[in-house]
Amino acid sequence: MDNTGLASGKGHRDENFPVASLLIKPEYRPPVMAYYRFARAADDVADHPTASADEKLARLARLRAGLDGEGAPEAMALRAVMAERSIDPVNAHDLLNAFERDVTVNRYADWDDLIGYCRYSAMPVGRFVLDVHGESRATWAANDALCAALQIVNHLQDCGKDYRTIDRVYIPLDTGLRVEDLAADRASAELRAIIAGLARRTRGLLDQAAGFSAMIRDRRLAAEVAVIHRLARDLCDRLEQRDPLSERVHHGKAEALFLALGAAIPTLFRRAA
Repeated sequence: MDNTGLASGKGHRDENFPVASLLIKPEYRPPVMAYYRFARAADDVADHPTASADEKLARLARLRAGLDGEGAPEAMALRAVMAERSIDPVNAHDLLNAFERDVTVNRYADWDDLIGYCRYSAMPVGRFVLDVHGESRATWAANDALCAALQIVNHLQDCGKDYRTIDRVYIPLDTGLRVEDLAADRASAELRAIIAGLARRTRGLLDQAAGFSAMIRDRRLAAEVAVIHRLARDLCDRLEQRDPLSERVHHGKAEALFLALGAAIPTLFRRAA
């Protein structure tokens, strides 16, 4: 059993935030891309609109088996990379916990419940990249805040699509959300207020991660983190002002490049100085 039949066709250039961009040193890109391909395979399984829960869980189990020995090729490739570079596999196993939860859980009660999901769906991604670069685990708290913010931004941008296609709702129910409002072509005033409030709360996570880039020893990784932080802050602004059900929130390529240069160049020059 492989995941070819459930593949979405989505690649790293289709993501909302940079993945192994040119800012990352060439020697670090292969392990980051191996982790991305593993994550993409698992995400495609968990988000497939027609596959049964049993089939999804079986395919995710095969990915987990590949981390330990024989299993899905994406997992076996990642296992080889982690063994070669002495990288702790915990952040690959943790990520699978999130995708298994996606198969079995489709509603979140409150903010703490959502952050508990992000602990497995988002935080391990940044932790893995930090481990690849040999960065101190003292950076993990700032990483976790940034990664949770990125995940929540993605959830808010795609809230309508996620509900319509896979009946999954990440907006906490204690916000007063009427789930059926997510099926509309345009957000109600109540839904807009909920999304804006969550965007403001997400900005608080970004405030917690404000010093993250400065904590990172690798100059180019520090620049990438600065770029991601800047993109996320701008998306929070958009989510306060725009309706993700009827308006485009995602950055266009030119918009993302402009924001990226504005964050990366000062960081690189400060480090060089």
